[in-house]
Amino acid sequence: MPDYWLRPHPDFKSAALTAINVAIARDGARLSLRYSVEGALDRVLWPEPMASARTDELWKHTCFEAFVQPAGEAAYTELNLSPSGRWATYQFNGHRMGMRNAAEVPSLSWQSPVLTARIELGEIADADWRLGLTVVVEAVDGSKSFWALEHPAGPPDFHNADCFVARLPAPDRA
Repeated sequence: MPDYWLRPHPDFKSAALTAINVAIARDGARLSLRYSVEGALDRVLWPEPMASARTDELWKHTCFEAFVQPAGEAAYTELNLSPSGRWATYQFNGHRMGMRNAAEVPSLSWQSPVLTARIELGEIADADWRLGLTVVVEAVDGSKSFWALEHPAGPPDFHNADCFVARLPAPDRA
């Protein structure tokens, strides 16, 4: 299971966390994610536990995210995973274009300081995947930090394909 260390956006450093690690794995069409956070966890505004349900705008608060793009394509899938148990999945035709709800439903679990998730991405099962691994962290003081593998110049933009730097090959090329 390859793992990656995320970096905070240089203009939005964290008031609470010092490190975020993401381990990823692929088994056919199934993507598994394991986010581990380090730092002053009591300084993070964690959402209250809730029943699992599709919920929009999770990214406005502490939220773990992944962007999955078939190699060579403009389209991608966005996953929003809240420690509350709420989630959202979206499909895009290109950079922030053609947004619509995706049919995929993740399974997720939050056991502080680790969030794990699994999701079946059957429609892109035969493609190599490029991934953007990201986290929005809201501190109790109201400040936010934006963590990613890569940050293009300018304000945080997790949808920018330059952020999709992790790779998982298709099953027959693994």
